Amino acid sequence: MTQFDNKVVLITGGGGGIGLAAAVGFARRGARVVITGRREPPLASASRSHPGIDYLVSDAGKPADAARTVEEVVSRYGRLDVLVNNAGAGAILPLSQASAGQIAEIFAVNVFGPSMLATAALPHLKKSIGTIVNVSSTFGHKAAASLSHYAGSKAALEHMTRCWALELAPDGIRVNAVAAGPTETDFLAERMKLSDEQVEAVKAQERARIPLGRRGVPDDVAGWIVSLASSDAAWITGQVITVDGGLDAT
Repeated sequence: MTQFDNKVVLITGGGGGIGLAAAVGFARRGARVVITGRREPPLASASRSHPGIDYLVSDAGKPADAARTVEEVVSRYGRLDVLVNNAGAGAILPLSQASAGQIAEIFAVNVFGPSMLATAALPHLKKSIGTIVNVSSTFGHKAAASLSHYAGSKAALEHMTRCWALELAPDGIRVNAVAAGPTETDFLAERMKLSDEQVEAVKAQERARIPLGRRGVPDDVAGWIVSLASSDAAWITGQVITVDGGLDAT
């Protein structure tokens, strides 16, 4: 349980759900973890869940926050070993209703944010021979009606993962992604902006479609994030691991 001793991990969208579960997983293995998000109260609460977790208020969808975030993490802890791009945005958005603003908001968080954060982190990851783990979705490679822009943004993230892996391999930096299936977080209500009735309807549909018969829980996904960042995965790069109860196979 000391695999990440003296390692510093930065996780976006770490105030709850998969991000917080991953933060706890890293911290239990000895890492010093910094989680980010837009709202301080859930971050402060999350940081109290383990003494190894610190936080920083930062918006993954604002390019200007990327450099500031990395600078602050390195200022506090002197290094950066693992970057987890977990923050996500989405919407059930039929093509007939899509506006430029809605599309831009999704891509700002899911594509531009991870890109700018990885760019800012790169000098430090080169020094530590670090790793990047991106969090995608089953729908980054599985078509779904009314999810074209969310799915398209995650498809971009998955292909960036493969491209970055090739580009950064000479520096020893590994880049992988975990594609999460439907998971019990607040994503449908907070990020997809669905009503309580819509959330329950979506969850029922998903349970019926998932071969293993249930939606995931954050730990189902978080364990794979931690594993891909660990030395156990030292010969794995450029991969997208789908964790979704078999949904991708349907």
